Amino acid sequence: MVFIPEKGEIKMKKINLRNNSFISIMVLLLLFGNESTVFAQKNGCWAEFYEKAQFQGKSFRLKGPAYKRNLVKVQGGNWDKRIESMIIGPKATVTVYENKDMKLTLKEMAKYPVLMKSLGITKQDVLEDSEIILHPNSKIHSFGEFNFYHKIRSLKVECQ
Repeated sequence: MVFIPEKGEIKMKKINLRNNSFISIMVLLLLFGNESTVFAQKNGCWAEFYEKAQFQGKSFRLKGPAYKRNLVKVQGGNWDKRIESMIIGPKATVTVYENKDMKLTLKEMAKYPVLMKSLGITKQDVLEDSEIILHPNSKIHSFGEFNFYHKIRSLKVECQ
């Protein structure tokens, strides 16, 4: 039984709920009480990050969507330039950046095509040197394979 005050009355009115309704309400309360965790696990939007290659050493898991402008304080630890391998859930896309605040390293230079050309830098170089976009169900055994060894300073986990 649940007691609900009617508008304008001080007295309480009894409402009988069937067991199924009560269970449904309890399930909803449990889901909303821990909404992001249940949603991320159910829909597969997460990524797990490791400090060493081959998924070794300390780790942490982010449930998406998540945006980390820097990695200095993530789940009680400093992960700035410490991520070396990762596993991505089936419905997450992860972008890792070489700079804090999810900025691209040479992005400003791209505004000056003459300077880029004189230095032999292409637009593709700008993108490849600054960020890596990783797709669902990916396993990155070592960021060294991407010439991104201990370079990650910010990241985002987006849900599909």
